[in-house]
Amino acid sequence: MSKLTRTYAARNVPRYTSYPTAPHFHSGVDATVYSRWLTELTCEDSLSLYLHVPFCRDICHYCGCLTKASRQDAPLQAYGDTLLQELELVADRLKHSGPVKHIHWGGGTPSLLPRQAFLEITGMMRVLFELAPDLEHAIELDPRHVTTELTQTLRDIGITRTSLGVQDFDRNVQKAIGRVQPRETVERALEMLRDAGLKDVNFDLMYGLPGQSEETVASTIKQALALQPSRISLFGYAHVPWMKKNQRLIDETLLPQPADRLAMAALAREALVAGDYQQIGLDHFALPDDSMATALADGTLHRNFQGYTTDQASQLIGLGVSSIGKLKAGYAQNISDVAGWRKKVQAGELPIARGFALTDEDQLRGDIIERLMTNYRCNLPASCNAFGLPLSTLDDALGILAPYVADGLARHERDELVMTPEGRPFVRLVASAFDAYLKTAPSTGASKQTPPVPRHSMAV
Repeated sequence: MSKLTRTYAARNVPRYTSYPTAPHFHSGVDATVYSRWLTELTCEDSLSLYLHVPFCRDICHYCGCLTKASRQDAPLQAYGDTLLQELELVADRLKHSGPVKHIHWGGGTPSLLPRQAFLEITGMMRVLFELAPDLEHAIELDPRHVTTELTQTLRDIGITRTSLGVQDFDRNVQKAIGRVQPRETVERALEMLRDAGLKDVNFDLMYGLPGQSEETVASTIKQALALQPSRISLFGYAHVPWMKKNQRLIDETLLPQPADRLAMAALAREALVAGDYQQIGLDHFALPDDSMATALADGTLHRNFQGYTTDQASQLIGLGVSSIGKLKAGYAQNISDVAGWRKKVQAGELPIARGFALTDEDQLRGDIIERLMTNYRCNLPASCNAFGLPLSTLDDALGILAPYVADGLARHERDELVMTPEGRPFVRLVASAFDAYLKTAPSTGASKQTPPVPRHSMAV
């Protein structure tokens, strides 16, 4: 085990799909505040819409998403009806916004919505918003529930990209995580999508799952490469049973140790790159002609709650239970239970539970974290200048950063902070040096003044 692995691999740090991270959101941002933020948008502010559908047929043991099991279609149709109402509430407040450039359906298993719900919701979007000609319209899918009828619906509503939750092809690992889906199931789903003209398909894979080994991970990567998805996301499993009760079904004695996780991640990365996929940031891979590879090359790659993204919209609007939006003024998150969310929407109120109003310093630190996470480098003085703040704003961060630089995780190249090749697997840890809220817990007020500490997943 290397010194870096012994010292850093088991550290607990955020995934940085936002800054500040969601544990620091507070009730000081409510429906009134969010409504004002929406009305302040202008025609220069392009939009991205995220729709969260919190239903699955079964809950997998490893799942960290907000979702619930439903074997019936009636709750899904009712949920779709409320989404329609929420869309109208938001649109009523967007008097001068720009076009929608990106739509993403997440969950849960959003494809469980009835066909009629999809047609009504997407039809309403076309009425309420201006959709950009180059709109990307994406949805997350469970391979076990992909049918010919579904692929026709996806084509009819204008889906341009799909993501299949594969996780692992090994039968024993699948049993350990409560998600048995033979390779043939994935192959059949992929075939149906491609037959429907949906060529841009992503695979989600995971390492650090119970029962995994370097051999099983290598086999999964080999099988994924044979199917040639457009992109592959390679996520480290986040074991947080204190937050997700379903994860208590996992036998913790079967979980790989930090050094094993690091070896699995390295092996998978090497195999994917050798298979002609380009590495994108920490955990994404794309074929050379994919738009994500292009975004990395031209410096337009971003990171949000869906991970690495080509989404170029400046404003993200969240719809549905627990969804999070990010506007230029700050973050806003919806109520996390269906009944409470529906009650607010039916009363004609935006269903906001909490959020975070961003200061200039928050935006600076978030910009640095995103640049490190996407490009592995950041010009610190240039970022400070862009937000009108002195370099001394980062004195605390540079102090925290010093031992990481000394241990070779990162280095200073003139004005740039650059991740070393050895340090890249630990980029979340280096990024955390710029997190002014990491050691504080959420409150209704200024979170910098509150006591410790949200718990996070391992750094690798």
